[in-house]
Amino acid sequence: MMEKRIILEMGTGNDLYGQDYTKAARRAVQDALHHSSITLFSKLGIDHTQMRVAVTIAVQQPGAVNCDLVAQDLPRGRATVRAIKGGLNVSDPESDGLHVVATAAIEAWLPDQAANYRLSS
Repeated sequence: MMEKRIILEMGTGNDLYGQDYTKAARRAVQDALHHSSITLFSKLGIDHTQMRVAVTIAVQQPGAVNCDLVAQDLPRGRATVRAIKGGLNVSDPESDGLHVVATAAIEAWLPDQAANYRLSS
């Protein structure tokens, strides 16, 4: 069945002191989720399990992100998470620390509903 993308949300998150890429990624996902409210499921009688969700996390060390843990933070749909090179590391020369900044893009697709509705004149 044909799918249509219905949502694209972006967010940013950071871990300023722990250098934890997964924590920064989870915060980026939470930031993106707090930008949206999906009311169409109840309004159109669609089960949220029909929604496919793809999350892309960008950090400087993609292998350091626990994608399964990030996926658990998504409240709706069937989620997949992947980490890619991106984001930002900001060094703090005074403390010899590293501040990790992650960005997240959340995309959601539903089966095409066009056949179920028609415009009236």
